[in-house]
Amino acid sequence: MFAYPPVPDNPADKMVQVPIDDYGHDAPKRCRKRPAPGALALETWLGRNVRGESWGIMRCERGSLHAEGRAVDWHLDAAVPADRRAARRLIALLLATDRAGNPHALARRMGVQELIWNCRSWWAGAERMQRYSLCVDRRGRPRKHVNRTLGHKDHVHIGLTRAGARKRTSFWRARG
Repeated sequence: MFAYPPVPDNPADKMVQVPIDDYGHDAPKRCRKRPAPGALALETWLGRNVRGESWGIMRCERGSLHAEGRAVDWHLDAAVPADRRAARRLIALLLATDRAGNPHALARRMGVQELIWNCRSWWAGAERMQRYSLCVDRRGRPRKHVNRTLGHKDHVHIGLTRAGARKRTSFWRARG
């Protein structure tokens, strides 16, 4: 199995004594009126730890975690070298193996169920980032002229499980 290598200063390393959360995937059901507490906490954590800025949480769109306030769009543009490095560092941090050997440790502890950036996606339990379906045709060939926002080339999309959105995962519980 492919594993993202450990990264220095991974917050998940401080939690290895706490049982790690399972992978999860919760499909969105309906539009909500306000962001989930975990999405707001994730947005705050990103603001303190990652270059970039929030592009929002809520958007009532069928089939989107944004409809339930469970996804954060974090502005990091793949065309800007410093943003590209920051996005790669963020994804590597979320998907890194912790010092106890748990793959995707921080993502699991935060309740992250999906990541999409620069025509690549990761879904809970997948080994690594793969081609994002919107960016390839039925034969798996890259599409030409993919909209930058729809292809997530100008932001990282981070979607949470219901437990992550409710701050009921080990990362959020450890923070009170």
